[in-house]
Amino acid sequence: MENRTGLFTNAVIWFGVAISVSEIEAGIQIGSSPSLWVPLVLGHIIGAILLFLVGYIGASVRLNAMEMTSSTFGKYGSKFFAVLNVMQLVAWVAVLNAQGASALSSLNLPISLPVICIILAAFIALWVYMGLQKMAKITTVVMVILTGLLVLLTFKLWGFSSPAATLSSHPALGFWNIFEISIAMPISWLPVISDYTKDVEKPMKATLISAAAYSLASLWMYFIGVEIANIGASYTIAQAILLANLGTSGIIIVALSTVTTNFLAANSAGESSKVIFSKIDPKIAGVAVSAISAVLAISGIMNHYIDFLYLIASVFAPMASVLLVSFYLSKNQKNNAKTWYWNMFAWLCGFVVYNITISLDSIVLGPTLLAIIVSALLTYAKVLLDNKKLQKA
Repeated sequence: MENRTGLFTNAVIWFGVAISVSEIEAGIQIGSSPSLWVPLVLGHIIGAILLFLVGYIGASVRLNAMEMTSSTFGKYGSKFFAVLNVMQLVAWVAVLNAQGASALSSLNLPISLPVICIILAAFIALWVYMGLQKMAKITTVVMVILTGLLVLLTFKLWGFSSPAATLSSHPALGFWNIFEISIAMPISWLPVISDYTKDVEKPMKATLISAAAYSLASLWMYFIGVEIANIGASYTIAQAILLANLGTSGIIIVALSTVTTNFLAANSAGESSKVIFSKIDPKIAGVAVSAISAVLAISGIMNHYIDFLYLIASVFAPMASVLLVSFYLSKNQKNNAKTWYWNMFAWLCGFVVYNITISLDSIVLGPTLLAIIVSALLTYAKVLLDNKKLQKA
């Protein structure tokens, strides 16, 4: 009998994904902009819906994130996105590693930043090699500890909020700018979630609880980031931890949150590698990704963090859009080369729209939604045509 993951395990996994320095940094990026909660919550709600819809496809067909794209984009289209996914996951792990190491080094640890990057990567590699099933109980314990410490941090930061500092902390962002930063995080996990929902016991419930757990934890991390921004313009997560007098607890928060989030990204890079090279061992690939990420983290990749988030969205938001329309609305489950080519064209149009509109300040709907809508409409036009042909046949 195949090993299947239960509802609690999936909730723990995806709650842990959101608990990361990167999510808090995104909240700091939003800063103290007025009326920020509506676009922030809206971005997470739409992101959660997309996560659920994409994750449920993987749960239904029992294929990992990149394997399931073959029915929509064909064999070579699937490989194309798998290559892009591995590349972005390697960089994503490096960004998270660098952010965690930078925060830890700012907590006055007697260890250099490169050494911290290597230590974090080693823990991630070990986690990947041991596997999700063997590490399930440890992950649960880690999440209980992290949750308790983050509750403590949240209450301490709340007490340090300063209205005077709020006015001068960060330049105010527009509604759709905040929305874009908000939706960027859940979008970044679209090409990953099915790597885990494919093995669930109850597809509908497990996917729903995964998306909900991630979104709630992510909003919490954004809230912490906003509170840090409210303290003052120059404050970082490390400075906030020191101000809150958390000491060792703060070190544990940063270290564990970095490892738990990066484990999933590195593990998924191994899963995507199977689509590119069928004979590759996903665990070995995941370990290799952890090692490469340490090198990239030391090189200073985190300096391009926000731009990197946008780049991910420009590729995988329109890809997910095409996938969703094809899976949920098409009556033809046996697509041919013409459909694959059209779907790639629909994706490309969304990709181009995103990269054109991203340079426009606070454009209505935001680049991500515009890209999703364009790709969805083009895909749906082909779906309508194919459905009519099936009715006549």
